[in-house]
Amino acid sequence: MGEEILINFTPMETRVAVIENGMLQEVYIERVDKKGIVGNIYKGKVVRVLPGMQAAFVDIGLERAAFIHVADLLPNGVAAGEERTAPEPGIATLLREGQSLVVQVTKDPIGTKGARLTTHLSIPSRYLVFMPESDHIGISQRIEGEEERLRLREVVAQALAEDENLGGGFILRTVSEGVDAREIRSDITFLVRMWGRVQERMKTAKAPQVIYEDLPLHMRTLRDMAYPEVERVRIDSRETFQAASEFVSSLVPEITDRLEYYPGERPIFDLYNVEEEIQKGLGRKVELKSGGYVIFDQTEAMTTVDVNTGAYVGHRNLEETIFKTNLEAATSISRQLRLRNLGGIIIIDFIDMEDPEHRRQVLRTLERGLEKDHVKSKVTGVSDLGLVEMTRKRTRESLEQLLCEPCPQCQGRGSIKTPETVCYEIFREILREARAYNTDTYLVLAAQSVVDRLLDEESDRVADLEEFIGKTVRFQVEPHYTPEQFDVVLR
Repeated sequence: MGEEILINFTPMETRVAVIENGMLQEVYIERVDKKGIVGNIYKGKVVRVLPGMQAAFVDIGLERAAFIHVADLLPNGVAAGEERTAPEPGIATLLREGQSLVVQVTKDPIGTKGARLTTHLSIPSRYLVFMPESDHIGISQRIEGEEERLRLREVVAQALAEDENLGGGFILRTVSEGVDAREIRSDITFLVRMWGRVQERMKTAKAPQVIYEDLPLHMRTLRDMAYPEVERVRIDSRETFQAASEFVSSLVPEITDRLEYYPGERPIFDLYNVEEEIQKGLGRKVELKSGGYVIFDQTEAMTTVDVNTGAYVGHRNLEETIFKTNLEAATSISRQLRLRNLGGIIIIDFIDMEDPEHRRQVLRTLERGLEKDHVKSKVTGVSDLGLVEMTRKRTRESLEQLLCEPCPQCQGRGSIKTPETVCYEIFREILREARAYNTDTYLVLAAQSVVDRLLDEESDRVADLEEFIGKTVRFQVEPHYTPEQFDVVLR
């Protein structure tokens, strides 16, 4: 079984699932009131320049100001994609507060961080990415045939040479492999015209204002992800299917016969247990078929992945057990990174292996699994501590950040204090109050589990405390209190 793409549309949100060999590999979610803005072009206003960080904050009309680093600014005389030969100038010489600036979003706002910006503008189409400020012709690294790479480069170069009105640089995308020269030229013409409209809006727009918006999720999916290996694209909304059919017939005609409307009574995401896999993707622990398991811990700085044998005891010896667990974990990790959309620095702690050949095979299995990833990643190898270090480009929120929020009880720690710990905190607070104020009675307001422990296991200590301070302590359950919350009231 090859690849399938499922598109689930509701008035509130659009969800896209990428299925490979019957298993969910990636999921994309776009909500009406929280659309992704990567690729959008804005006319913004510089609100703060930070020379110490060589960066600036730019107001593009969002809740939080966006961030741009000096390396993402396009100085005069340097085209996008070119390497600078001279040192980067200071940010203060390039920007000033109140200045208008045309920028493009490269990363969505994530957590407390604003969007990341660049002035290296680009506009994508089906086969190409247009870079108006460059004259570079690049080709996707996924296109490996040298003859095909040369052919594609010549098609673009010839089109630019024949029409002096065509300018800028282009990157040929993976789906351009084997495509007729006429279709690529048509894409070039479309992109140049689109850029002309963007330029017109630049002249009249007032900061902060959006100048160019990328397509909605389901259209982007058809444009960017309908590779030749995708057998079919199923859509469960008739209106969305009709709009997609019109879009495909004009821009991506080669996938017209792969587009299907799904009218079934059973929800489309239930076909391959997508809902269940999404729920698993929100958990810390991923069970392996062998009995081992993998733990994912996502923090603001990095994601750590820990592999354990769990209930798997193997059949031969310890080294073989560890090797098989690590192999299975490597395959699972490469899939989970895509499913959870984990980005940034990722540290993987495989179980220690003595055999260098085993370590090589596990690392190769991980790299082979990442080859199918649409997001750029880089495995740097094994550190001196035996940890696999890698990075994965982060452009949008992870699945957890998109669907979840910090727990109000533990504030995102992932654990809460035991009732015993809270009881002892209450005792210390009563002692502090007794030294500071003179009263006859103390009333403790706390959660049910804490009051139950105070009246049962800690009752002897409560009696000792009352005798020590010479006051009465009473307890009252507050049903709306979290397990860690309490108040000591003077009566």
